[in-house]
Amino acid sequence: MPTIAVDKAALFEALGQDYTTEEFDELCFEFGIELDEDTSMSDRPVINGKQEPAQLKIEIPANRYDMLCFEGISLMLNIFRGKRDAPQYALAAPAGGQLECLTAHKQTSRIRPYVSGAILRNIKFTQARYESFIALQDKLHQNLARQRTLVAIGTHDLDTIRGPFTYEALPPEQIQFVPLNQTKSMNAVEMIKFYENDKHLSRYLHIIKDSPVYPVILDANRTVCSMPPIINSNHSKISLKTRNVFIDITATDKTKAEIVNNIIVTMFSQYTSEPFTVEPIQIRSPHNHQTRQVPDLTPRETQASISYINSCCGLSLSASDICSLLRKMCYTASPSSASEDLIDVHVPPTRADVLHQADIMEDVAIAYGFNNLPRAFPNISGTVAQPLAINKLSDIVRLEAAMAGWSEVLPLILCSHAENFAHLNRVDDGTTAVRLANPKTAEYQVVRTSLLPGLLKTLRENKHHSVPIKIFEVSDVAFKDMALERKSRNERHFAAAFLSKNSGFEIVHGLMDRVMLMLKSAFMTSEEGLEGKGLGDSAYWISEVDDKTFLPGHAAAIHLRMGGKERVIGTFGILHPSVLEKFELRYPVSTLEINIEVFL
Repeated sequence: MPTIAVDKAALFEALGQDYTTEEFDELCFEFGIELDEDTSMSDRPVINGKQEPAQLKIEIPANRYDMLCFEGISLMLNIFRGKRDAPQYALAAPAGGQLECLTAHKQTSRIRPYVSGAILRNIKFTQARYESFIALQDKLHQNLARQRTLVAIGTHDLDTIRGPFTYEALPPEQIQFVPLNQTKSMNAVEMIKFYENDKHLSRYLHIIKDSPVYPVILDANRTVCSMPPIINSNHSKISLKTRNVFIDITATDKTKAEIVNNIIVTMFSQYTSEPFTVEPIQIRSPHNHQTRQVPDLTPRETQASISYINSCCGLSLSASDICSLLRKMCYTASPSSASEDLIDVHVPPTRADVLHQADIMEDVAIAYGFNNLPRAFPNISGTVAQPLAINKLSDIVRLEAAMAGWSEVLPLILCSHAENFAHLNRVDDGTTAVRLANPKTAEYQVVRTSLLPGLLKTLRENKHHSVPIKIFEVSDVAFKDMALERKSRNERHFAAAFLSKNSGFEIVHGLMDRVMLMLKSAFMTSEEGLEGKGLGDSAYWISEVDDKTFLPGHAAAIHLRMGGKERVIGTFGILHPSVLEKFELRYPVSTLEINIEVFL
């Protein structure tokens, strides 16, 4: 969860009340946020000869983008405490009645196709407000905007530029301007090279670096305002003296662009001459024959079921009670005329996270107080958990192997392609293993199709221990299966490995016999029938197999007859010396691997 640091004294002033650390911690808990730290209780650094003011570091849920700044936290807590009503956001055209226009050119679809924006007219910045304005943009860039890949925000002093504006995509050599906080004019190619070693901006260069065209915002005089998502122009830099702020939002995701736009203007429109009033702009896309006005601050209309809310919370609230609780959470709600079981809810533009009536129910529970909800066991039968059959079987096999003196290990489910195939003298036919499209390292390229690579790597890392070493694993392997919707399937396997100065073939054979006996499967020769075995209709036998993973003549396949069907469920044997060499093992190793899922 993101952590927001706010000035303690300023927040308490905005709340109109001083709190002890314990009292404010309780308030945060009631609202569903968490006080992480009160720095007044610790040593604070001295900056420019002054000690840093005491701060409250508050953890905000990842879905509450409206609380990523001081303004959002103070506003929502005041509404929750009943100190003020939820604001009514309004759009207002400029004095002349003509909206500023931002025209998007067709070429922008090659790199960042969506654009939005707004104007905060007659805003008044203080140092704290200015810093909070910049910090909110950074928080949105890091969270919702996914490091600017989805959305990039640009803010400009409107009095230094002139509309109408255009959003274009130009070759980098044709983009020339002075970047923010610089004095030298550069083209985009020079700029990319200039910022390659910048610890802050270098992380965003890859977003557009290899594109033949770069996005750029231009005013009516062809003055560059910004080159998203990298940097704004120094020409339109905002400052404490800025009174009119032009905001541009470019994106690869239209929905997130509008969410970011709404969050910024709703949080800082409270500082305009007409609080909570925003000046919209017009977005034109001639190539799509589209014209729209942004932002849209109209509350979203939805409905919630009273019986659903009460059943989830264990309450018996009336429609008016629920509406009163929702007002504490910044909603506008009223009983519905369509049904006695429904309430009409208007979701504010700050709450893009509200997608379902479950979200409304959660906010009702927060407003009511989680500690005030009745505590009771559910009165619905069948709520006691039961293990899945495959997991229950796996635990039985684990217990049996452990009682036989073997140690369980838990290797990773990913391995390199070589470890899964070449190291075991196996050939990849291209239809077996699930490969990662973009593996982080060469060590994690495929999802294992056998448990053996993990066991052998475990032996390799523990070969300094005294021998013998007896280890086993019960876990899943994965195979491609194009007949399934997910294109793959899992199988639960049991595998064991024995390392010693002697091969230990008979020891692995004995473990296999013990596990099969425990699984109610009788041993038989290939000529025998099942009569007289006394163990149902399940029986197994072994036969020599030519498997390049094992020494010739020292490997066996395990056959199972169950329910009238015969199949090979595994193999065991002494590993080939070339396998040992590839896994850097100097002693003989015998292994066993069985598909135990067939016993269900």
